[in-house]
Amino acid sequence: MKKRFISIVVLVLLISACTDDITRFNDETKRASEVPPGSLFSNAVKTLSDGLASASVNVNIFRHFVNHWAQAVIQEEAQFNYVTRSINDAWWTRMYRDVLNDLKESARIITNDVTLNPTIKTNQLAIIDIMQVYTFNILVTTYGDIPYSKSLDDQLLFPVYDDAKTVNKELMIRLENDIAKLSISAPGFTSSEDIIFQGSVAKWISFANSLQVRMAMTISDVDNSLAKTAFEKANPNAINAISNNGFVKYFTAIPNNNPLYDQLVLANRTDYIAAKDLMDVLNSFEDPRKPGFFGVNNVGLYVGGIMGIPSDYPKMSKPSTRVADPSAPNVLIDYVEMEFYRAEAKERGYNVTGSAESHYNNAIKASILYWGGTEANADKYLLRSDVAYTTAAGGWKQKIGFQKWIALYNRPFEGWLEVRRLDFPKLTIPVNAFSGYPNRMKYPANEQQLNGSNYTNAATKIGGDKSETKLYWDIF
Repeated sequence: MKKRFISIVVLVLLISACTDDITRFNDETKRASEVPPGSLFSNAVKTLSDGLASASVNVNIFRHFVNHWAQAVIQEEAQFNYVTRSINDAWWTRMYRDVLNDLKESARIITNDVTLNPTIKTNQLAIIDIMQVYTFNILVTTYGDIPYSKSLDDQLLFPVYDDAKTVNKELMIRLENDIAKLSISAPGFTSSEDIIFQGSVAKWISFANSLQVRMAMTISDVDNSLAKTAFEKANPNAINAISNNGFVKYFTAIPNNNPLYDQLVLANRTDYIAAKDLMDVLNSFEDPRKPGFFGVNNVGLYVGGIMGIPSDYPKMSKPSTRVADPSAPNVLIDYVEMEFYRAEAKERGYNVTGSAESHYNNAIKASILYWGGTEANADKYLLRSDVAYTTAAGGWKQKIGFQKWIALYNRPFEGWLEVRRLDFPKLTIPVNAFSGYPNRMKYPANEQQLNGSNYTNAATKIGGDKSETKLYWDIF
């Protein structure tokens, strides 16, 4: 037996000795050497959507910025404290590292693919760039001046900050070029890779024009000429029906579910509640969207909590089962938003068919229908003297801003953009707020520590790295 064992060992050693190079064993023959570009694209879009949809206190507290949700127990985030949990750092990292870099890598692989149909390649690259523009627009409307021109350069660890106004103009130029490149004669990404439009290039054209409308209207107070030109060119091809809405569809199965399901149901939190500011309006206006927005409290009433102080959770209304549904879609751009923009554009004297009142009514009606109301509900609501365009309080900015604030429920980032831009409604500052109203987020602590010189220059230029500092387009 001993001799047999020795013989086996000798044989193994002899075989091993014949193998000069064993590095071939490092080759992973069962795993792709490069991630498919379509998967990188869909992952980037999902990561972006998850951040916009989330209510996690570590990710997204914009529902508190617009006084739509309060908190029953933990008050820091409801009091505008986003620094303790480094939410501003996490938002920055999500957009740059997790979204923009995945989109960049997807574009690199597609560009180098010599086997891909040229028209399909052009469509895919344009679609990727549209989502990069969408993401950069989030960053520039969150922080102000940002790393842009050198931000995705792997060889440059400490990029300079570009002027926000310049970035906005360049993004609008990029978007216009992307729209010109898209062709419905060929597909873009496959239906499984494109989690917004399931491969429809025609809807991507509509989406891109709608994003151009949003960016144009954002700068309308400071560059009316550019805004008017861009709006009038994009508006005819922007979303003009509910069926063209741009949204990410989630599914019941984890991890492809809406993140609100994790945070409102699976986590079993007893904290997220309706804010009194919004609930008082819904109650007084007898708003038919109320059951779609929130559930009733322990005695069957709709009640909201005061921002910044603890509330008795059972006595408060909570986000509705519709909002917490795992398959609830997350809207990126929709018909409601576009119709409010058209109403505003008409008031600004831009060339747009229809009246400001008709577009205002269309937006409100579409919002009510989306949230489960009926045509009759919408017609009744629009007849109220405090809702009807001719009799509602204030000038056009107040009328549109107030109703848009309601309609952008559960789209907190877009709601925050519009509250800052239109300056209506005038929101209540939370009790014991950590700052004045957050007109922007402060730059991440990591930027201060690692990119100090460029950070300091940017902070000085915009008027100080403070929450209250207004961005260049927010002049009122």
